[in-house]
Amino acid sequence: MDNVQLVALVTGANKGIGFEIARQLGKLGITVLIGARDQERGKEAERLLVKEGIDAQFIQVDVTDQPAVDDAAAAIREQFGKLDILVNNAGILVDEKPPSNYDIRSMRAVYETNVFGVFRTTKAMVPLLLASEQGRIVNLSSSLGSLTLNSDPNFELASFLMIGYNSSKAAVNALTVFYANDLRETAIKVNAADPGYCATALNGFTGLRTPEEGARTAVWLATLSSDGPTGGFFNDAGIVPW
Repeated sequence: MDNVQLVALVTGANKGIGFEIARQLGKLGITVLIGARDQERGKEAERLLVKEGIDAQFIQVDVTDQPAVDDAAAAIREQFGKLDILVNNAGILVDEKPPSNYDIRSMRAVYETNVFGVFRTTKAMVPLLLASEQGRIVNLSSSLGSLTLNSDPNFELASFLMIGYNSSKAAVNALTVFYANDLRETAIKVNAADPGYCATALNGFTGLRTPEEGARTAVWLATLSSDGPTGGFFNDAGIVPW
């Protein structure tokens, strides 16, 4: 991306992969907005990043709350007049079980954050991204959302029958494709990132990768040059099949 002062919003950035994405973007000299629901946790994340010399600011945003998202967009417009990078990282996992035993209320809760939250936040931020000369949208997805991989009985994570989470990430992949198509005639690039199986609070810190490793693909996609891809699904190794 061009050498101008860039502004990035990372949702769910007070911990885990989101915090590490914000840290890595900040180390590149980008102003990072720490999107979080909880003010105390968001402020603490801001303090930690500022201590590292990063230009970080907490911004309160709950992706399940339309007025909160609208307020965040208004605050960004008032202070910066634009947004260069949106990383839709906020996500949850609720009481996951195989499809035959899963409660629809849990699925609704997962979709409210993981799918509708991505749509709600992206829609609110697109006008600000259009005000940038080089807007980038990165949606945090997962190989668990790949229909191709999950159709293969030899897929190493095929036993993870988490219907709510997995199908929500498949929906995030769909949103990625459709937003990329919608914005293809603009400077905005829209891609999905698979961080891999990282040790975070989401999975009880059972993952095999670190948040630092998990953040790399998202940071790469957030800082793509003008000739970079759009409408793709990537991990550290390259393209992930839909």
